[in-house]
Amino acid sequence: MRASYSRRRVLAAGASMLAAATIVPTTVRAATKLRFSAAFTETDLRAQAYKEFAAAIKDQFEFEPYWGNTLFKQGAELVALQRDNLDLCNLAPADISKQIPAWSLLTSAFLFRDADHMAKTFKSDIGKTFIKMAKDQLGIQVITPVYFGSRSVNLKPTKEIKTPADMAGIKLRMPPGEFWQFLGESLGANPTPVAYAELYTALQTGTVDGQDNPVVASKLMKFDEVTTQFVLTKHVIAYDVMVIRSKIWDALSPAQQAEFQAAADKMSAENIKRFDSQEAETLEYFKKEGKKVYAPDVAAFRTYAQKKYIDKYGKDWPTGALEAINAIA
Repeated sequence: MRASYSRRRVLAAGASMLAAATIVPTTVRAATKLRFSAAFTETDLRAQAYKEFAAAIKDQFEFEPYWGNTLFKQGAELVALQRDNLDLCNLAPADISKQIPAWSLLTSAFLFRDADHMAKTFKSDIGKTFIKMAKDQLGIQVITPVYFGSRSVNLKPTKEIKTPADMAGIKLRMPPGEFWQFLGESLGANPTPVAYAELYTALQTGTVDGQDNPVVASKLMKFDEVTTQFVLTKHVIAYDVMVIRSKIWDALSPAQQAEFQAAADKMSAENIKRFDSQEAETLEYFKKEGKKVYAPDVAAFRTYAQKKYIDKYGKDWPTGALEAINAIA
């Protein structure tokens, strides 16, 4: 009898423990949703880069992308971030400069020599100064630059271009707007506003003598059909910045921030490789098509352009910032 009673007690205790185990709440946390906005479409190389980034942080964040400005219109993303209506964004630095004039330095011509120089600048002390500026004044954390090619001059005339003086009288199509028109002036050209959709015809008819765009875009739009040469000024190293709301960033632990930053840095580096490779392939295509492809005296262009920008915008720039960026090896 005693043995049977003891056995029943053991079985009852075991059943109670099993029942208790089944109602213990889980401690697994759901991934934080990050609503992301970008102007580019899902077919863009940068979309591939962001998808790889999302895969790297999937254990902690659910990446919810909106490509092609389907969530917010281009130019409205920064305000959406500031109003907590958006979490993560691929943001144009020019949008930041509208609220922080000092950031206009980071949008000026011939500032970065190449994508590597751009990446090093954002990791440098002067880069960290601009990142802190954005966080303190706008409530956003700049994570990494996101490269998408370099802009060069593409001309219909066969005249060889070596220095800005050779650009005198060249009617260079630039997008409408003060920023773009001044960029054309900083190249020594006569900037002429023409809509992108009308540019092929403008080149064909001689309304303009040339245009500036990343060479890959020039190939996609078939501008090479109505031009003769590509002058590799690389006057703008085109990039946006990945930014996240400061509230989200500051809520992360140092370890989480480090993991997030490492994934973003890897994404940025791989993205640069893809765009550089695509650009090199495009230039080889133009050469095979019989187009003249060459580099001018870039140092002469840089000196000319930086003086123009200093005279117009230098008062807004932190003292010594341009010199510090120029000195980064």
